[in-house]
Amino acid sequence: MNMLSISDTKSILTELISIPVLGGQPNARITGYITDYLKSFDAEVHIWKNSSEDKQCLLCRFGPAVDGGIILSGHMDVVPAEGQPWTVPAFNLTEKDDKWYGRGTADMKGFLACCMAAASMFRKADLKKPVYFAFSTDEEIGCLFGRTLADYIRQIYIERPAFAVIGEASMMQTITGHKGICVAETTVNGSAGHSSRILTEVSAVHVAAQLVQWLEYRMKKLIGEGRVNAHFYPNHSSMHAGRISGGIAPNVIADHCFFQWDVRVIPGDDALDLIADFENYCRELEIEYRKRFPGFKIETRLLHPPVPPLITSPESEIVRILNKINNTTGTSTVAYAAEAGQFSEAGYESVICGPGDIAQAHRADEYVEVSQIEKCLKMMEGIAQYLSE
Repeated sequence: MNMLSISDTKSILTELISIPVLGGQPNARITGYITDYLKSFDAEVHIWKNSSEDKQCLLCRFGPAVDGGIILSGHMDVVPAEGQPWTVPAFNLTEKDDKWYGRGTADMKGFLACCMAAASMFRKADLKKPVYFAFSTDEEIGCLFGRTLADYIRQIYIERPAFAVIGEASMMQTITGHKGICVAETTVNGSAGHSSRILTEVSAVHVAAQLVQWLEYRMKKLIGEGRVNAHFYPNHSSMHAGRISGGIAPNVIADHCFFQWDVRVIPGDDALDLIADFENYCRELEIEYRKRFPGFKIETRLLHPPVPPLITSPESEIVRILNKINNTTGTSTVAYAAEAGQFSEAGYESVICGPGDIAQAHRADEYVEVSQIEKCLKMMEGIAQYLSE
């Protein structure tokens, strides 16, 4: 089988990077580019659209309609670059020191480019089992359509794929576990007044601080209860408040405050259970503080549905397949959340394996090493060989 072209992959990645679709934005432009490219190799492309038709996911298949195929999946959206100290253009590919720089090179348009560069090979190969491309959007704001796309495969195709490889940056190592995540926003409504009356009024800022402290307390309690998993680092579920805002002046008791927070759970812990514990504590505070101010209220809303963790057995067939193809051994886990857990819940034996280092993601001067892209292209060749046997 001929070595896939690194130059073709670079050209594709250059185009992908130049279409800066951020999480939450309409993505018809990048979906259109990918669709046109794949159709040039006679791929039958299927597009899932949301009800307002501004968000699209893409699906196609190469090979026969038989059970046992492999899904190659990644997301088309990226995080913002504005406000970061980039020294190269964020949305143009820059090559230097055997690295390709640009937003999305590692997370995760490098993987998408490798898939697309392999389209011609998959089209020409004598595949006995199929390979699928499944590209999502809005992953960066909560994996909003991962499960939708996984279910869409069942709607479109009569056969059942066996495996899913989600190409998040893993340095081409086989990842069998990731944490789940849920993001929430809590709003506290207190009573305004002169700061000298702090024990008479109810400060929304003070209560919000209590709630943030509770998150850390609950996280540490999990650790104390022995709810840890040595396969992850950190080895426990985490609870973290990353944004808070409230009040109008230092000498005015705040009648309003909100904060945004996340829960990242190891397999075995349930984000909704931890959020329910938080809600119970909020109800206790409401009873206490309404004695001072009857209108006191705490409200929490989820900013996206919980994303399930991934836990795939290191002895699974897809691990054996990928480790043989990539000449790697063993498996690992990651602390970030991904769509792999959603594909696993949908019934596909799922792992993460993709080019680049997650340490380069979401930061200025994001890059992927060219050697990582080369390894990913070799994996594509290996997958084609496996599916042709």
